[in-house]
Amino acid sequence: MVYGLSIAPREAFGISLVAVGVTALIGLIHRIRAGVGEIELRTGALFAVAGMIGAPAGILLASKIPENVLLILFAVLMLSIAWKMWKESYDPVEYNQKSDQAQERPACERTESGELKLTSRCAALLSLVGLVTGVLSGMFGVGGGIVIVPALILFSGMSINRAIGTSLLVIALISMSGVFSHFIAGQGVSIETTGLFVFGGILGLLFSNIVSRRISGSVFQKVFAIGIIAVAIFIVSKTLTS
Repeated sequence: MVYGLSIAPREAFGISLVAVGVTALIGLIHRIRAGVGEIELRTGALFAVAGMIGAPAGILLASKIPENVLLILFAVLMLSIAWKMWKESYDPVEYNQKSDQAQERPACERTESGELKLTSRCAALLSLVGLVTGVLSGMFGVGGGIVIVPALILFSGMSINRAIGTSLLVIALISMSGVFSHFIAGQGVSIETTGLFVFGGILGLLFSNIVSRRISGSVFQKVFAIGIIAVAIFIVSKTLTS
C-alpha cells in the first residue's frame, strides 16, 4: 500500500487492520463450520484478550514515531521473526535435545496428543506475549500472520497449521481493537481501498487453504520465513532510497 499505491503509512496501517480483521473473521467461520480441528479456542482467547489491551498502546506509540523510522522498525521486526521461524522449522527432536542439554524446560508444554498444558506459568507467558503482539499490531497494522502466527509457534509450541487456524481468532479480535483505536485517534481509512483489499484477502484465503494442505509444516514454515525476509529487504531498500 505504501510503495505500490502511495498511501501514507499510518493510513495503510489502518486499512491493513480492517482488511486482515475481516478476512480472518471469514476464515475463522469457515474453519469452524468445516470442523477441521485446527483452532485452540482457549489459547487463542487468552492471547487475544491480552493483545486487545496492547493494540491501543501501539496506535498511540506509532503516532509519536516518524514514518520512515516506523517502517525501518517494522523491517527489523520481520527479519527477527523470519530468523526464529527458520530455526524452528528444523527437526523438533533435535530442538528438544538441545533444550534438554541446556536443562531448561519451556514455560508451555504439550501432552503426547498435542494438547497444551495451560499452567499458571504458561498462561502468564502467553498473556505477556499476547500483550506485546497487540502493541506491535497497533503500531504496524499487522493483525495478521506476520506477528501472531510466529508468536503462537515459538511460545506455545503449536504446529504451523494449528497456529494459522488459532491466529484467525486472535487476528479478528486484536484487529477489531486496533481499528477502534485507529478511529478514536482521528485517523480514517478509504472505504473503497479497504474493500478491494478485503476482496483480495478473501480470494487469497481460499487459495491458501488449498495450498497449505499440500506441503509439510516444515517446508511451509521455511517458505513463510523467506517471504517475510523478502518483504523486509524491500521495505529497507525503498525507505533508505526515498
